[in-house]
Amino acid sequence: MRRLFLRLIAVMAVLGAAAPAQAQGNQRATDYVLGAGDVIKVTVFQSPELTLDTRIPETGVVTYPLLGPVTLGGLTVRAAEERIADGLQKGRFVKQPQVSILVVMQKGSQATVLGHAVRQGRYPLELSNTKLSDLLALAGGVAPEGSDIITVTGTRDGKAFRRQVDLKSLFKGGNPADDFVIQHNDVVYIERMPQIYVYGEVQRPGVLRLERGMTVLQALAASGGLTLRGTQRGIKLHRRGADGAVQETTPGLQEALQADDVVFVRESLF
Repeated sequence: MRRLFLRLIAVMAVLGAAAPAQAQGNQRATDYVLGAGDVIKVTVFQSPELTLDTRIPETGVVTYPLLGPVTLGGLTVRAAEERIADGLQKGRFVKQPQVSILVVMQKGSQATVLGHAVRQGRYPLELSNTKLSDLLALAGGVAPEGSDIITVTGTRDGKAFRRQVDLKSLFKGGNPADDFVIQHNDVVYIERMPQIYVYGEVQRPGVLRLERGMTVLQALAASGGLTLRGTQRGIKLHRRGADGAVQETTPGLQEALQADDVVFVRESLF
């Protein structure tokens, strides 16, 4: 009996944990915005004659039994259900209609990936719970020169939406809320990774990707180290200030670099 009792408790715990997740999934499904090309199935509880399988055209208007033309394109699933239910009730066709819309195939909702992605473009959101990481995967991920910080813009509840996400932090166990659900017409922009410039007496002068917390010493190492004529003494750092003026300083080897810094390694006089 004790073993059976413990097993029942475990099953109840699993069901209790699954319920919020299922509710969250249903919430996302009803928030999906219907668009042209979406294939939907409309059902009304205890009224099988009102079942309709249809594809939403470019106009967004579908022909529904008893109601005639009904505009569903541009509405969330929940709003579309309410529109049909209101029509059936006001027309006195069904006393208390319980309308359900299932999105069988999603083609209307799309999001755009711009900037330094492997494959820029506009991608269909074929699932109502497509997350940011899913969309980036469709675009092939971030290009080698792309930044870890990306910006997502769009609309939420009729208001402008803008959010910056630190991908490196997210995929290292950061805030799971940063991997949020992408919505119709969202734009994901991936900026170029910050860069620095190293020239003078180093093995490989040129442009370097500025890694987080990179120091002068690390930049020299990434440039292949000093040449036989180079010296660590008298290294110069050129940095543009907020006023646009370039300042020249003599940095320490452990000084952190900033985007667009220019490091110059002098030739030894001895």
